[in-house]
Amino acid sequence: MAREAAARLDLLLERAARDVGAHIGLIYLPVPERQVLQMAAVVGAPMRLARPWTRLAMAAPAPVQESVRTQRPVWLADQQELARRFPRASLAFPYSLAHYAAPLMADRACWGALNLLWPGSHPGLSATDRALLDGIVGQMAEVLRDAAAQGGPVRPKDEPRVLSPAPSRHADPAAVRAERFTEGFAALDLDGRTVFLTERAAVLLGRDRDELLNAEPWEALPWLNDPAYENAFVAALFSRRPTGFAASRPDGVRLSFVLYPEATGVTVRVRPAEAPAGGQETAEEVPHTAPVRAGTFFHLLHLAAALTEAAGVGDVAESIMDQMRPVLDAQGLAVLVAEEGRLKVVGSRGFPPEIPEYFDGVPMATASEGTRTMETGVPGFHPTNAELVRVFPQHRVYRGMAAFAFLPLTVSGGTFGCLVLGYDEERPFPPDERAELTSLAGMIAQALERARLYDANVRVARGLQDGLLPHHLPRVPGLAVVARYRPATHALEVGGDFYDLIDFGDRGAAAVIGDVQGHSVQAAALMGQIRTAMHSHARTGAPPEEVLARTNQLLLELDTDLFCSCLYAHVDVSRHSVLLASAGHLPPILRHRDGHAEVLDLPPGLLLGVSEEARFESVEMPLPRGALLALYTDGLVERPGVDLGLSIDLLADRLAEAGEKPLDVLADGVVEQARDTADDTALVLVQCLGSGEGPRASAE
Repeated sequence: MAREAAARLDLLLERAARDVGAHIGLIYLPVPERQVLQMAAVVGAPMRLARPWTRLAMAAPAPVQESVRTQRPVWLADQQELARRFPRASLAFPYSLAHYAAPLMADRACWGALNLLWPGSHPGLSATDRALLDGIVGQMAEVLRDAAAQGGPVRPKDEPRVLSPAPSRHADPAAVRAERFTEGFAALDLDGRTVFLTERAAVLLGRDRDELLNAEPWEALPWLNDPAYENAFVAALFSRRPTGFAASRPDGVRLSFVLYPEATGVTVRVRPAEAPAGGQETAEEVPHTAPVRAGTFFHLLHLAAALTEAAGVGDVAESIMDQMRPVLDAQGLAVLVAEEGRLKVVGSRGFPPEIPEYFDGVPMATASEGTRTMETGVPGFHPTNAELVRVFPQHRVYRGMAAFAFLPLTVSGGTFGCLVLGYDEERPFPPDERAELTSLAGMIAQALERARLYDANVRVARGLQDGLLPHHLPRVPGLAVVARYRPATHALEVGGDFYDLIDFGDRGAAAVIGDVQGHSVQAAALMGQIRTAMHSHARTGAPPEEVLARTNQLLLELDTDLFCSCLYAHVDVSRHSVLLASAGHLPPILRHRDGHAEVLDLPPGLLLGVSEEARFESVEMPLPRGALLALYTDGLVERPGVDLGLSIDLLADRLAEAGEKPLDVLADGVVEQARDTADDTALVLVQCLGSGEGPRASAE
């Protein structure tokens, strides 16, 4: 049953393509367990051309998938419409075509999809064509439904069925060839193999006819072995439009090639590039669509990679400036967005400086081509500046460039910005280029939208982090205290590192540093609770080991999966001593008065939040006048492939070598050396000045 149903589908596919004049037709069937649509049959294109599109991810934004998701036909009149609605699909399928995709619906279920392609010059579907297609689509769906109901469902094979194309519509192809073959001509089949070759063509190509027949030109002729030339053949087959290019033989003779597509293959005219034939277009007069697109697509891949790596809006803008201008040959490029009712120039390069300066901060209510583009979501292409100067005479800056393109930056939520391209010379903006630019703008819009969300999340994360850390440290008589905090290089990772200084008045002060496990909002919130708890317990007069024990109990009661390391140092200024207790934290470093630095060996203790049985011990150490105590988190010392103990010793050496540097300068230098770490970093330096000296404290 499945075989008969598949054969019936093939006949219907051939009939659909033939009756509405489509040159390529495809049937896709769903593979639910893999979330893909798989090509079951194709007519009008060989397997080598169809292979890249044999499997379509259901989630991807593209015409066929959209028709299945919405259960409605999708009609795209040309490449520019494809670029506007499906920018990513347009970049992956850069050919001038009209598209029709329709779901195969029966009994409110979608059984697959029909996809038809025409040259981009196609006038559109008439009411008769639509009615015809509706009937064929309905028949296809019924065939699939009935086959499944009878126990023989049609399932796509690994390779789709490739159907023979309909004969060429020329009345007498042989007569046409006989009329044309006065110079050098060849005929290629749909697979690109040479099936006919005139003697003149063989002479021009520098090979015997037997060497060229049944071979692909780019394989038989090494000097044509360039993706750009083969892409000209592919573009001609897909778009059904002539394409052309020029290439040089090894002896330096330059040849002109023009490719004329038909239903059964491509006719190629070959001649010396410097010898035009009267009355016929030269290769230079045929759009060099394929070779240019091959190079452009290479650059677009680099742009896509750069946009993937870019995080914030500034990164995206820089990627656009660096990657796009070489590809598009635009002298000026700017990105504008609407922000709080005004235009904001996110990035600009190549324009006369007065243009971005003029528009930055202009109210959105001001009439301009940029605001029009944002309000309507319709691109504006201006081969000359004449219309802009006439329509917007108040904006004299439009006289600064000869041609402009204004491209809307649109996502599902609407148009939020505009990409502006400026050119020193007049530019015609042919349809293919307009489609390409519209596709680029769509891809950039998606990257910018992600970047705007990223920047907003960064602001929230940083605000949360800053709100939970002390803005100022108390000034304690007899102590100099400096604290530094640097966030992780991954801006969205809210760190759990914290520090604090608790003022006990005449009894001195407590310096606290800790690190909550993980990088998340939950870690930061728990850090805030720990700081509050330590303040409360410390102000009751509890010794360091008791403060840690009570905080440990709090974490256990909160029933969190997160742990916390902590080091608590109670400094008694009058006695020139410090009482230290650790909960699994890195050891402090003490720089003595004579300048040598020592890594203090403390009872390690368990991390906070691990066990109710945890016990903590305090150790008293002398802290004479001039001695320096350093507390830090792992971001300052941990490095991949480096022993942690060695890193701590190196930190101690840096402190010893710093001599009498001011604490602010010393702290900045130590933290700066760890700027490349991916983790957040906290550092607290405490120096005993003596009971009679004024306090000094700073935090950053």
